Amino acid sequence: MQYPLRMAATDKRSVIEDITFGGRTAEEESEHLARYFVETEQWRKVWQDEVDIVFAPKGGGKSAIYSMLVSREDELFDRSIVLVPGENPTGATAFEPIQIAPPTSETEFIQIWRLYFLVLLVEELERYDVQSVGLRTVRQALASIGLTEGTKVKRTIIMRVREALHRFFPESVEAGMSVDPTTGTPTGFTAKVTFDEPSIEQEQAGMLSVDRLYETVNDVLVEQNLRVWLILDRLDVAFTASPELEANALRALFRVYRLIEPLGQLRLKIFLRSDIWAEITAGGFRETSHITRDMNLHWNRANLLKLIVQRVIQSDLLVRELSADAAHVIASSVAQQELFDRVFPRQVDAGSNKPATFDWALSRTEDGKKVAAPRELIHLFTTVRDRQLGRIDTGQAAIAEGVYFESQAFRDAHPEVSETRLQKTIYPEYPWLKDWLEALRGQRTLQDVVSLEALWGTVRVDTEERIRRLVDVGFFEQRGSVAERTYWVPFLYRPALEMVQGAADGLRDRIGASSDVEDEDSSQVGAAR
Repeated sequence: MQYPLRMAATDKRSVIEDITFGGRTAEEESEHLARYFVETEQWRKVWQDEVDIVFAPKGGGKSAIYSMLVSREDELFDRSIVLVPGENPTGATAFEPIQIAPPTSETEFIQIWRLYFLVLLVEELERYDVQSVGLRTVRQALASIGLTEGTKVKRTIIMRVREALHRFFPESVEAGMSVDPTTGTPTGFTAKVTFDEPSIEQEQAGMLSVDRLYETVNDVLVEQNLRVWLILDRLDVAFTASPELEANALRALFRVYRLIEPLGQLRLKIFLRSDIWAEITAGGFRETSHITRDMNLHWNRANLLKLIVQRVIQSDLLVRELSADAAHVIASSVAQQELFDRVFPRQVDAGSNKPATFDWALSRTEDGKKVAAPRELIHLFTTVRDRQLGRIDTGQAAIAEGVYFESQAFRDAHPEVSETRLQKTIYPEYPWLKDWLEALRGQRTLQDVVSLEALWGTVRVDTEERIRRLVDVGFFEQRGSVAERTYWVPFLYRPALEMVQGAADGLRDRIGASSDVEDEDSSQVGAAR
């Protein structure tokens, strides 16, 4: 579709002001996410219950999918699916009490997850006014260990679960029994729940195993012709007290997932950062081979272009200016590129070997793994908009005919994106990397083990370990053969560390002149491949 080359009378500033790219995170734009959301094949798989586990890099879109599920709770219920969020969508994490007083073992975490989910399931079904003898049985069993009736905030439920475990399931006393303080013999059963199969005496006293309680809930759902999706996100902020705490909690979670999986009416759906999954499975994790309903979120150039254009096209002023058919634009990748080229300059940096504007944006927001996450891309275009408005207001703007943005607005925006990525993602997530990266401030963007050894003042084995970790987090892009291995800093991190393009001193002599020494800045960026 060809757009007319005219410009309506409406001034460009008003149009730019009417364009919004939303927030960097799904939480920040929850009110408008439905308008912006790109329904990819990966979304379809989640919506159609083909996957349970969604892995994605930070800012890779998993929370957007989670938020869209929550916003479509009524549509899911029309399909007889009850949605049960297991974490607060914003604000303090439900698992804050665990960070204050962490469990001592993975086994305790398994018990916490199982009781916590059970309480959430019962309370949600009661909220939907499900009437069932089986549900009352489960509720009474939970009440016997202090998990009493009545909806509570998730943080409080976690606290009550911890209290129940410490009170009714101490290792020194058989679960569910009260003991005569003089004789030490059982005097009666107080709890109606056990994590093991109940003994004959316990069974006669009305005790039920946690497995049996889950089976009862599943039977209730069969009776009611309902299914439950218990969904979990924000796990990257739930257990930040220590790597050991996080590993124990998440390993236990996936073991509980395996326990719940055979129950046909229950689905535990987990949204987790791929780098965290890599960390907790690095030393081996048997459950990995049994997890088959999983998916890694990947964004290609077409999806990312649609993501940006779908936000641009929300501007009514722009649509009128361009006489654009929004539905046609969203349905056609060619139309999306045409509209993008009517709004933004063709290139940021002039030259026959320089990339087109959208590819430039991808190259400036992708990390060392060639991953351009939606979060950084949205942040870049949001900042471009703000910088362009600032240039207009200060009289600096010289916007070309036929577009609404200048190349300079992109160049001005990139440093803020770089600084935010470094200060609000890398340093908070990996604080032990800060000293290593600050040593690179003002240095060249292409390094090798020899130059890094000199910069850090470390021995070879420690230097290589640091490099490995920086490659793992996507700060370095590893290049070249083993004999001529080099480490290239992506454009994403350069402004924040004031790095200078080119090879470190002596590097050319060590590896010889090659294309690896030069920066790649062509249209063939990683996300476009």
